[in-house]
Amino acid sequence: MNMVLAKAEESFRFMTRLHLTELTGLKASTLKKMAAILKKVPGSCIYHHTHRFLQQHQHISPEPPNDFAYWVANILGEEELGERLASIDVVQFTTIRHLREKIIQTIENYLATHPLSSKRFAEAGDEFHFIKSVSFIIPTKYEVSDLVEFKDVLKKITADSIYFHIFESRLRLGKKENDFSNWFEHALRDKPLAGSIARLDPYTHTMEELREAIIRLIEKRIISNGKN
Repeated sequence: MNMVLAKAEESFRFMTRLHLTELTGLKASTLKKMAAILKKVPGSCIYHHTHRFLQQHQHISPEPPNDFAYWVANILGEEELGERLASIDVVQFTTIRHLREKIIQTIENYLATHPLSSKRFAEAGDEFHFIKSVSFIIPTKYEVSDLVEFKDVLKKITADSIYFHIFESRLRLGKKENDFSNWFEHALRDKPLAGSIARLDPYTHTMEELREAIIRLIEKRIISNGKN
């Protein structure tokens, strides 16, 4: 059967998002206080401080700065810990809970071997202010049922829509894979394409680069299917 013309078992509705940030009123001046607050802030706060760059600068080539790492290294002067926090590979985590635990563990392990670091504090005005990310998910008018329709819509949807389906739906909603891969595998029964999309490292692409990379993979798959 020609998979290009085959219709999905369930159509794909493209969603988009409106994004707001809110102050939590919580702030830390020491590493110990930061770790304590990290244990109780909402997951949307962890998400904001690890994805802020991607959310606000979707068209710039990303090397996503971790807000925690930046503050620790540049305000407290704890460069070693800053490097440890910056080296946390966000793409490996499928839930905010596990990402939160990793950040807290990294700070607490460091404090256990560097007791003097617990005495360092930020000056007034330089404290770490915890901010949370609030998103409103909105359905778009685009609903597709096959690869060709998907490719055509992907060329014109907003970067916010791509961001939601690749980043936010997976990490904030606790999904094991991004929405695109999930649909390709389970609705179109195209596991090879789903795997190709899933293997892309979204944190090393801008939204536009990611859009083009996914389109190329789909076009390659369409050509391959057409030969079968």
